[in-house]
Amino acid sequence: MTTDLIINANPKSVFSEAIKTIRTNLAFQAIDKEMKVILLTSPMSGDGKSFITANLAVAYAQEGKKVLVVDCDLRRGRQHEIFEVMNLTSGGYSNLILNYKDDIKLKKYIVETTNKNIDLLPTGPTPPNPVELLVSENNKKLMEQLRDKYDIILLDCPPVLGLSDTMIMTKYSDTNIVVVSNKKTKIESLDKAKKVFEKANTKISGVIINKASVKDNSYYSYYSNEYYGDGNKSKKKKKRKR
Repeated sequence: MTTDLIINANPKSVFSEAIKTIRTNLAFQAIDKEMKVILLTSPMSGDGKSFITANLAVAYAQEGKKVLVVDCDLRRGRQHEIFEVMNLTSGGYSNLILNYKDDIKLKKYIVETTNKNIDLLPTGPTPPNPVELLVSENNKKLMEQLRDKYDIILLDCPPVLGLSDTMIMTKYSDTNIVVVSNKKTKIESLDKAKKVFEKANTKISGVIINKASVKDNSYYSYYSNEYYGDGNKSKKKKKRKR
């Protein structure tokens, strides 16, 4: 049976090493600031942000970190499929925000995965008003509580272009990563994503390029720990083959 969790299925692969390199680069960024809540998004759908998020979660868990993956894509989230857990209509992120109070039992909404040290907050039922839920005071209090309970929180957010959901969640993140897809994501889309972040008075901290094919028909994931700045400025990137 195939799995998206390549870092589990083939831990010695170059892809798995690439994910660990991303983890290391994020650790270097954290030297002078807290790096607990990591937001991942993409310009458009289909770039592999959920795939990268899940594998990065496993990489942190393998270090002994207590990890929570929050599926913030309340419209089309798929982390429950990747981790093979039930997305119960009585649980999940949307229900947790809606019903949040100081003494709420988080275990009713958060799922323990079969991966050691990884919990998942799946989307729950799709709400009619995702933005209103995410911008609510309940969500703010919830994120503050979760920050105290976990070593690492990964926010798998919707594509940034056309939706305001991700910009709302940047209020709670310590760093923002954009996943793009080789030969699919246009540089114009990445430029537009950068401008969306700027309008929200925040920035892109790094870019991961997914599915970059090479001559032997394998794949790369890239991570740039430099801020995606001037589009005409060249940037060095760490490369690993998948």
